[in-house]
Amino acid sequence: MSEFDRLTTLMERFSLQVRVAPVEAATLVVTADAAGIARHVWFDADRLDPAWAGQTVLFSAAVDWGGDANPLIAVLPEAIDFDLSGDPQTASLVALIQSELEASRCGSASVVNRLGEVLIVRLLRAQIETGSTKPGLLAGLSDPRLSRALVTIHAQPGRQWRNEDLAAIAGLSLSRFAEMFVATVGETPSAYLRRWRLTLARQDLQRGDRVDAIARRYGYRSPEGFGRAFRQHFGKNPLAMRGGAARSSAEGVRTR
Repeated sequence: MSEFDRLTTLMERFSLQVRVAPVEAATLVVTADAAGIARHVWFDADRLDPAWAGQTVLFSAAVDWGGDANPLIAVLPEAIDFDLSGDPQTASLVALIQSELEASRCGSASVVNRLGEVLIVRLLRAQIETGSTKPGLLAGLSDPRLSRALVTIHAQPGRQWRNEDLAAIAGLSLSRFAEMFVATVGETPSAYLRRWRLTLARQDLQRGDRVDAIARRYGYRSPEGFGRAFRQHFGKNPLAMRGGAARSSAEGVRTR
């Protein structure tokens, strides 16, 4: 495995779930040609006018990978068309999903869900390799040099990264790194690091972690400094988003 794996850290930070679902509730769909052979995998969040409308559907599922909080999901194209004719390995994976669905043997639902997760990973790999013409994380991860800096930020968000450190990891001069990062990712390295830290902090708060522990975890000098940054970014006090506080509030509403 590469030292700078562009997907693994994101997979660890955001739980991926793929569940078989009716086509009207699906975001992942496999469609077939007139002969019933799987030809395309579609990933599309638009359920009102989906890209696969009018096509023969072989498999449909709902995908949850952190929603808009996941920075990669947020920059994916609105509709992704993965052509199976150019990828026999993924075509074989889809055939295996079909066989599990048709056999309906014990445990088949769990197997199909796991295979669906593998299918999503292969689709995301293809998107990263293709890249994007628009500035954003997808374009950054597709760049062989900038991706090393981004993976490092994703893996170690609590370190006090300087541009000099990240430039050295990317194998670029400081000036070239800073210029390329802004042009490709759409923001400065420090701004991206700050946003990534706050994204993770919100997850930790919703899980019920303590504010002071989160502040230390993500490199803030004090809980107060973390609180100010959090309010500026999300418009809410960190305590208001803690899992325990949110649950208590919901329980209070129910008992009134």
